[in-house]
Amino acid sequence: MKLKDISKEELELMSYDDLAYLILEDANKKMKINDLFHQVCKILKLSEKEFEERIADFFEILTTDKRFTMLENGFWDLKEKHSEKVVIDEDDDEVFVEETEEEPEPDNDLYEEDEEENDDEDLKDLVVIDEDEEGENL
Repeated sequence: MKLKDISKEELELMSYDDLAYLILEDANKKMKINDLFHQVCKILKLSEKEFEERIADFFEILTTDKRFTMLENGFWDLKEKHSEKVVIDEDDDEVFVEETEEEPEPDNDLYEEDEEENDDEDLKDLVVIDEDEEGENL
């Protein structure tokens, strides 16, 4: 469906992400988020103040909608126009596995010895104050 084939009434009822989808489809090129949202605002006849108030919401919509993809340098486009390349480097996987297998177990006894030696020393300056005495000393 082309943007120019949709009536103004229908366009005004559409969501931001649906409008952005149609705009990117018609433009057939990637766009910066500000330019894209300016186009949406132009269609919906939103003011510059409304643009500023809603641009963050628009960004969140695009990031959660799986139809869009963020490209380099802040450009956005339709995901269907871009293929994802998955590169599996077998050497990295082997190194990762080796690292996890050789990782030493933590020594839990490390701190237990120190606690026994320092218990008496830590408590030597401890003074117990009764609640009644506390008010008198202030």
